[in-house]
Amino acid sequence: MPTPHISAPDGAFAPDVLLPGDPRRAALIADRFLDDAHLVTEVRGILGFTGTHQGRPLSVMATGMGMPSATIYTTELVRHYGVKRMVRVGTAGGIHPDLRLGDVIAASAAHTDSAMSTYRVPGIHYSHAPAFSLLRSAADYADAAGVNLRVGPVLTSDAFYHPEPSLVARVAEYGTLAVEMEAAGIYAVAAAEGVEALMVATISDHVVRGEELSADEREKTFERMVSVALGALAD
Repeated sequence: MPTPHISAPDGAFAPDVLLPGDPRRAALIADRFLDDAHLVTEVRGILGFTGTHQGRPLSVMATGMGMPSATIYTTELVRHYGVKRMVRVGTAGGIHPDLRLGDVIAASAAHTDSAMSTYRVPGIHYSHAPAFSLLRSAADYADAAGVNLRVGPVLTSDAFYHPEPSLVARVAEYGTLAVEMEAAGIYAVAAAEGVEALMVATISDHVVRGEELSADEREKTFERMVSVALGALAD
């Protein structure tokens, strides 16, 4: 039944869902990667579609920006629509010196400067991690497809324009690959609800070096990143 943020009937979503932040990106994924895709929700302009990919049911649902928004949509997808596996697909800002623009990454952990998880298990510094099965499948697919997938931790930040710029340099020293705004929240929801999640992203800019992809370059790297996410869900 419809929820406060998703106006869709029971059974509207497949068990597997791709989660871009941007509603227009959700529509683009549905158009390019799904067969027989149809719109199932558009509350507040946040679009969700369901169709099939290679004969298997698959949905794509936008989450908006940031942990609070992503947490709302993923919680409702799991609790009310029976979603079992979720892969966030999007962009991230590189902070590790070895990363290059256009690289595809998978988040093996998600550090965060958000206080959201402190309320889940009081007294514990909760570690945000993906489902190993999805991470392994993504890595296996990338290896077979010749995609140079970088696996490592990311920083999920509440602030896009961070008031403490030196923070990203410090976490990069601990091997953190990139900064983004949703992975930790999605990983926490998956753990709490007993489902599986993974974050896959393209490095669209490098925060430290001040580099960024052009619009044309983002388009070319987009399909490679989504293909890795689909590979994670193939098994």
